[in-house]
Amino acid sequence: MSVTTADIKQLREITGAGILDCKKVLQETGGNIDQAIEMLRKKGLAAASKKASREANEGLVSAQVSDDGKVGVMVEVNCETDFVARTEDFQNFVDSMVRQLFAQPDVNSVEALLAAPYIDNTGNTVAEQLTEVIAKLGENTIIRNAARFDLQGDGIVDSYIHIGGRVGVLVEVSGGSPDNSEFVALVHDLALHIAAASPRYLDESGVPAEAIEAEKAIYLAQIAEEKKPDNIKERIVEGKLKKWLGEVTLINQPFVKDNDVTIAKLVGQTSKSLGSDIQIRRFARFELGVE
Repeated sequence: MSVTTADIKQLREITGAGILDCKKVLQETGGNIDQAIEMLRKKGLAAASKKASREANEGLVSAQVSDDGKVGVMVEVNCETDFVARTEDFQNFVDSMVRQLFAQPDVNSVEALLAAPYIDNTGNTVAEQLTEVIAKLGENTIIRNAARFDLQGDGIVDSYIHIGGRVGVLVEVSGGSPDNSEFVALVHDLALHIAAASPRYLDESGVPAEAIEAEKAIYLAQIAEEKKPDNIKERIVEGKLKKWLGEVTLINQPFVKDNDVTIAKLVGQTSKSLGSDIQIRRFARFELGVE
């Protein structure tokens, strides 16, 4: 049977495939739309597997926080080019991932997200939907990071997305109320600071012992040839380690808006002002293409 322009248009709208691809599978299936869709999906699966090895460091970080500050979610989806990252199809998929994380409390990791039924098409898992997205966009696409914070006790969860969606932050802080403007301003400043200063850990207790030992080994190697007593070398290493810890732990970093004040001191000042014990419970920071 002949394939009409209307059939090709319909198949393109459903699948997002190219005109020639749609025409070809419609001819092969005798104009059967359902069979043509299935054939394109199978072709898409093959195309996606070839694209999956390509590097994807562009994309979008997006977040959503409930109005009461009790739930916050964030996702990083990567693609190969900024051009695709700015397309409506890509941004709609990222938006659906945010909505899915927000709607499903048990989906709080990339693994759980990929295994879950896709929120806008429950006949597919998210992993299967992602394969279709790859076939449609023509680029490798990866859900690199996902996080969900459910408030533990009092306080609020807040987010900050840097302009362009290249960096995103979720932070949970206790010791205040969403009705207190000073507390809310502090939490938002903390989110902005985390985006700008890129801390790796909350405080020293969260730094893995192997990370500390690795840094020590680097510093010892740097001064190995120097003719100094071992006790002096040890003091040099300890000084370097202290400086490093100040750089990678949030509470020891100088506040980006006032370098004379550390984050610990900033939180302490607001605690005193509000008469409460404010604590940073946890944070997540995603940056495009950065593990």
